[in-house]
Amino acid sequence: MSKVQRWMNQNWTTLTAIAAVTLIAGLISQYILHMAQLTAVLFIVTSIVAGLPTGLKAIGALQARTISMELLVSIAVVGAFLIGELEEAAMVTFLFVFGTYLEQRTLNKTRRAIKSLTQMAPTTAVKLVADGETETVEVDEIDPGDQLLVRPGDQVPVDGAVSTGTTAINEAMITGESVSAVKHVGDLVYMGTMNEQTAFTMTATKSGEDSTFSKIIELVEEAQDTKAPVARFIDRFAQYYTPLVLIIAIFVFVIFRDLRLAITILVLACPGALVIGAPVSNVAGIGRGAQAGILLKGGTVMNALAKVDTALFDKTGTLTIGHPDVVDRRFYGEDDRWLGLLAAMEAQTTHPLAQAILNDVNKRGIKVPKQPLSVTTVAGVGITAEFEGQTIVVGSPRILTDQVKLTPQQRHDLARMREQGETVVLTLVDQQLMVLLGIKDAVRPDVAATLRLLKRRSIRKLTMVTGDDQVMAQTVADQLGIDNVQAQMLPEQKAAYLTAQTTAGHQTIFVGDGINDSPALTLANVGIAMGSGADTAIETSDVVLTDGKFSKLADAQYLSKRTVLNTTENIVIAIGTVVLLMIGLSLGKINMASGMLVHELSILVVIANAMRLLRLKFTT
Repeated sequence: MSKVQRWMNQNWTTLTAIAAVTLIAGLISQYILHMAQLTAVLFIVTSIVAGLPTGLKAIGALQARTISMELLVSIAVVGAFLIGELEEAAMVTFLFVFGTYLEQRTLNKTRRAIKSLTQMAPTTAVKLVADGETETVEVDEIDPGDQLLVRPGDQVPVDGAVSTGTTAINEAMITGESVSAVKHVGDLVYMGTMNEQTAFTMTATKSGEDSTFSKIIELVEEAQDTKAPVARFIDRFAQYYTPLVLIIAIFVFVIFRDLRLAITILVLACPGALVIGAPVSNVAGIGRGAQAGILLKGGTVMNALAKVDTALFDKTGTLTIGHPDVVDRRFYGEDDRWLGLLAAMEAQTTHPLAQAILNDVNKRGIKVPKQPLSVTTVAGVGITAEFEGQTIVVGSPRILTDQVKLTPQQRHDLARMREQGETVVLTLVDQQLMVLLGIKDAVRPDVAATLRLLKRRSIRKLTMVTGDDQVMAQTVADQLGIDNVQAQMLPEQKAAYLTAQTTAGHQTIFVGDGINDSPALTLANVGIAMGSGADTAIETSDVVLTDGKFSKLADAQYLSKRTVLNTTENIVIAIGTVVLLMIGLSLGKINMASGMLVHELSILVVIANAMRLLRLKFTT
């Protein structure tokens, strides 16, 4: 049986497609062509193709001493065959096989996400050996204490500390921050991050499998392995309902010696509307979400999202736009002249802040000198150039020396920009401050209103968890009304903090966009990714806001609550129908024909009820 089951699992899509085609063809043959023999053949094929996997699941559950809904369906299908109700057998078996197909699609997506993460890890490193020579080695061969050379454009091969040199490292895949981090001797660097400026040497402190990047992969794998799906209502219901129906059918047969009546009980008691009620509500809710730019990955996600009370957010790319812009300017000389020269110098660098400055200068229509400037980079500090006999220095506040005398107003402006969490770029001309630029990752325009709406609903606790420093993070939090800030957090720290919240009994969502957010996205009750973010974050999340609009977060929560309510209504309709059928059958008011009619009508009712979700209007 294991080989057959394995083959079916590998070919589930094909089985589902065959069952769908034969079922639709059978319905056409029965109600349009009126070809009885062809109809019977098509329904039998559907029942066998879709019913065999259901039967094997029922047998497997029995071997595990569990009574499942698959057992009742299998017995009902056999009974339907015995009394000639082939359409009912085909319909019920197809619904079960189709539900499993949808589950498998979601599982395959998460497996692909882990594979894409592993492909991003560096595989080789340049190791320093005797007499200053170098050799290229596999990352797995690196031991703590080894000296490594990291050239411009290289990935950092393992976690370690800078031994010699100063450079700028793009740590977005680890911290999520778009602004490169300046690294000096003794500073930590992480596997997988990118060296953007000058070559440096480092001392390895962790081997590949113990590195921060490897831990991200490990956390994602563990979270997906241990994240058990929410127990479905149908499974709990089946533990009591299935044996009850079987006992009643056996009792009727023993007492009245009426096989047809016993089989009729089995067929009519098989809750066809219950089988389809929850899935069709979820499909309709998922479809409405897709129309609105919200991708929800399954019914379990719907249920979990409807219950959340705690929200955690990454900052960069989630609460903020994800790229820095010039938000503040102070000039102490000729504005256009020095800004143009500043842009001409920045155009010759690859630093992320350079692009922000160039964009700002272009938007302001300032003329940039066309004559080439000889620019020298001072790693970790800034750039310098000579122009018409004057020395121009552009960089961070590190360029300030004892020779630079700031006026009280300039000191005030510099301090205010820092207090507001801005990254400050200074321009000095012959040791005189001429330009101060404040650069910041702007907050998304719809975030504040969305957070207020979530607070008015069921989500009471809002927390920012970010790899950014405390000052910048707190500035954004104050602007948005977020009370709790957890700053300077690595991916494993984010995951640990989130786990602590769920352990404390909170129903959590985590909203992020970067590779570094993947562990938290998988550990949260519901992980929500911005559609503009990294592919891995999108694949490992439960919900994707496909157009990257933060306001869709509130829409997703509203949709989930309405979908769960609609599912509950369908369950009540399905169970109520079965109860009425059993009462009618016991009173002699219902026979097989009329019961089957009511059965089919109940399925149409739950479908119509679910379709109301497709017309759902959002409040944002």
